[in-house]
Amino acid sequence: MRLTTKGRYAVTAVLDLSFHQQAGPVSLADISERQHISLSYLEQLFARLRRNGIVVSTRGPGGGYSLSRNAEEISVAEIIVAVDESYEAANCAESDNCTGQNQCLTHDLWHELSQEIHRFLSGISLAEIRSNNAVMEVAERQTKRYKQVHPAGSMRKLAIEPAG
Repeated sequence: MRLTTKGRYAVTAVLDLSFHQQAGPVSLADISERQHISLSYLEQLFARLRRNGIVVSTRGPGGGYSLSRNAEEISVAEIIVAVDESYEAANCAESDNCTGQNQCLTHDLWHELSQEIHRFLSGISLAEIRSNNAVMEVAERQTKRYKQVHPAGSMRKLAIEPAG
């Protein structure tokens, strides 16, 4: 399976956004600091997420990003697909075993696995992830650490919205 850092970082960043957007748009700099993801990388990811309708942007002072829909309506699969990530377990397009009309022996097996992965991730919403107690604890710890480093900055964006 080729789920790379692009897909994982996109899901992490959008989940962070879902925890902090209740007070208004969230800056990528805040997400970058909390999640330890490069700001320039987040800018690339969020451009794709915006183009694909996962997030909306607000310009100007206090600007940033918000989810385009409720967290219950956004699946992990949507986020991954929005940043051009693939679930393909078979790397046949780049393999000598699968060329043109000639499939490798296990092509169908890996294709079915890819479909199962997509079905699984399509069935998980941001809201479901947020409702996990362990995830809530991590988000609260990250927010607390951020507040310690930035006691006067971006405070309006740092309350953790209750899950559910």
